[in-house]
Amino acid sequence: MLLLMKLFRLWWWLIISVACVIESATDESLSFQRYSPLVTEDQFLNNDKRFQQIMQGATSADINWPDKIRTEKIDVKDEIYKLTSTYVYQPSWPDLARELGSVTAVDFDKGGHVVLFHRADHVWTQATFDHNNVYRDREKGPIRSSTVLALDCQTGKLVYEWGKNLFYMPHGLSIDQEDNVWITDVALHQVFKFGPRGFPEKPLLVLGKAFSPGTTDTKFCKPTAVAVLESGDFFVADGYCNARILKYSKKGEKILSWGQNSFAGSSYDLAPPNYFAIPHALALVPDRELICTADRENGRIQCFFWSNGTFHSQYHSLLIGDRLFSLAYTPIKGGQLLVVNGPNAELGTHPEHYNEVRGYVLDIKSKKILSKFGPNDLQFSNPHDLAVTSNGLEVYVAELNPMRLHKFLHKSVVRTTSLSAAKPAVTTTVGGNSKYGISKENLHIITADNNSKGLTKDTASSFESPTAVSYHRPGGTAILVASLMLSFAFLTFAMALLLARRRKRGCMPFGVKRLRHAWDFPSKTDAFKLGGFLLDRSKHNGFEKLDQNASDEENEPTSSSSGSILRNIQFAY
Repeated sequence: MLLLMKLFRLWWWLIISVACVIESATDESLSFQRYSPLVTEDQFLNNDKRFQQIMQGATSADINWPDKIRTEKIDVKDEIYKLTSTYVYQPSWPDLARELGSVTAVDFDKGGHVVLFHRADHVWTQATFDHNNVYRDREKGPIRSSTVLALDCQTGKLVYEWGKNLFYMPHGLSIDQEDNVWITDVALHQVFKFGPRGFPEKPLLVLGKAFSPGTTDTKFCKPTAVAVLESGDFFVADGYCNARILKYSKKGEKILSWGQNSFAGSSYDLAPPNYFAIPHALALVPDRELICTADRENGRIQCFFWSNGTFHSQYHSLLIGDRLFSLAYTPIKGGQLLVVNGPNAELGTHPEHYNEVRGYVLDIKSKKILSKFGPNDLQFSNPHDLAVTSNGLEVYVAELNPMRLHKFLHKSVVRTTSLSAAKPAVTTTVGGNSKYGISKENLHIITADNNSKGLTKDTASSFESPTAVSYHRPGGTAILVASLMLSFAFLTFAMALLLARRRKRGCMPFGVKRLRHAWDFPSKTDAFKLGGFLLDRSKHNGFEKLDQNASDEENEPTSSSSGSILRNIQFAY
């Protein structure tokens, strides 16, 4: 039986591995056609040959790559194991009676709702685009169901929805300070600005030409993300093909752009600044006036001054690996960057590169990884985007497959108590915007601070409530422990019944005669039974003298009965 279980587990993991390889061959894979510049067929063949050389570890001839950062040998698996988990998974959230497609993006609106973007029944495969990055499934029409869903951060229930018959292949979503919603669609090669809650369902601003990829100032090629400043100026990551970042005025006029494709070099090479291999997500760092991007296939974060696009810094770690899908910023503790990486894309060319798909917390000053997080402290499968409140207390991760949205709470505000002791939660709202630290988590008291100083560990701990409750689905270990505890309780109860029965007869468990004492309570057999007295009144003229000696003799167990009890005890254990 044990052998069959092991074979079943091996078979299951083989299926998961094959599924991951198949998934990695889709839109989130290391496939050249996903982010090559606009080229002719002949140029594509040459570049495809170059791609094969890159996969074999060759370096670019026209780029002066710095030395590898693998100067220090570390045990990546051991270092990841040493990291603590800062965030606690909330598996019962969301409470959504809706089947989602691949969830590609997540952000917060001004009402404190968690807003997600998903692809419904549309799937990005290797056949979705041709070699010139033109969308092939246009005749299927746009997604007919709602692609934008807003969930209550407390219950996870649906609050509102929109986005029917508008998008073909959703990718990025961000919400600005005025509650406008910014969308990127990689099939349309366009960037959209919609009003609050998507109303009316007609864009206020459109950049790019539908289904027409390009490299000019008026065209994009599979744009990935948008980030908006308080002034209304905004940035666009023109990600998969052009590998550039553009800055626009509030009216949509181009101000500047920078970056070029760096699809060269092997994994863990430290690519030069301003070179991108898919700028996949954007995040603003207001207290330093920086715009940062997840340089996906270079496995790093690059940060630039948002005023002029000048390079500021980059963040890279062997623990994160060679792919970094998304990032978010919170100003707590001097500034932290939260990231999610992805499955190893080297397709077996470098099996020595250990990789775990997790969320990581980085200190923006020291560039060190502080902690990790994942569903039930395990790995993700294919995370695509994440969002964090500015107070760092809540994190949401969008995942392509499984198609869902994950929620995490900072351990400083999670405290498990019995449900019977729980009281209705009190929510303190400061600043009027959940994107800047507001939370209405059920049975969690969370106080938010709306300034850039953020929260220290001590102040975050002070937010704990004695009535705050965290719900968790039991894992395998929890079920095993619970089963053992129930078994122990059952055996204890059985022993108690056995001992009570022996005590009733006036004996110790193993046949030793029990001596009555003056302070003992009378046994049940010695108690006065009014009902029995009334029933036998016709046969008795008053009380009879009780024969206590006879009673003791009747309860004296024989050696055979004592052996039977011993056998029963052994069986019970």
